[in-house]
Amino acid sequence: MKAEITPQEYEAFKSFLQDACGILLGDNKQYLVKSRLRRIMEENKLSTLGDLLDRVKRTGRSSLKEVVIDAMTTNETLWFRDNHPFRILQEKLLPEFGDRKSTQSLRIWSAACSTGQEPYSVAMILEEFRRQRPGRLRDVKITATDISKSVLEVARRGEYEMIAIGRGLSPERQKQFFTPAMNGSWQIRPQIKSMVEFRELNLLERYMLGKFDIVMCRNVLIYFSAELKKDILTRIHATLNPGGYLILGASESLNGLPHLYEMVQCHPGIIYRKK
Repeated sequence: MKAEITPQEYEAFKSFLQDACGILLGDNKQYLVKSRLRRIMEENKLSTLGDLLDRVKRTGRSSLKEVVIDAMTTNETLWFRDNHPFRILQEKLLPEFGDRKSTQSLRIWSAACSTGQEPYSVAMILEEFRRQRPGRLRDVKITATDISKSVLEVARRGEYEMIAIGRGLSPERQKQFFTPAMNGSWQIRPQIKSMVEFRELNLLERYMLGKFDIVMCRNVLIYFSAELKKDILTRIHATLNPGGYLILGASESLNGLPHLYEMVQCHPGIIYRKK
């Protein structure tokens, strides 16, 4: 990107991104836009952000538009990120669902799953629970979604470089749930990989995913406006089974929807139960 981003270009790009995927860029984030789009601009021989927007608009729903959205929505993630949700899952939610006599099935949705660390972390917790309590939660399925095709391709492969493995994954779990690959990376074991189905999904669009007992929608709602956040949380509520749970990120809260969810204190950590 040769030229500085003008205020008009930045406002136009903010509108484009919000319309395309709901993300609301804050003020003075021009540096972020430049750093994430620099390679795309160079590859397409474009000098300004305005030129890029013109190209995307002229070609409609093109691969270039998808690449731009990918660049702006892909975020680095960790294994067992923030820890508390996985402790709550391990100590409260899995025992609760495992003790229900009527069913031994469990459906979990990992929204905005990025390169797969969250749903695979959930699958590891589930595998550990089932080893400790044989016969419980025999029928488990995790649906993991993201808007980005490129991160979903990484997630489906389930193969990670050593630098990615080291971000939050203990040596014990690495040994249990991964096998070394020929190229020096690590491949997640089949029993963990088979629990997770990856699907492309824009959180602003209609959900055709079925019903869930637990929804993890963490560290993504902070990028949406208050109005879109409320809309997404309302539609997530519709996907939850009676008594199902919603888990948000550590810096996210549920405001304005007391008729849909009730807060559950977990000491530490907070989750929300469908009313």
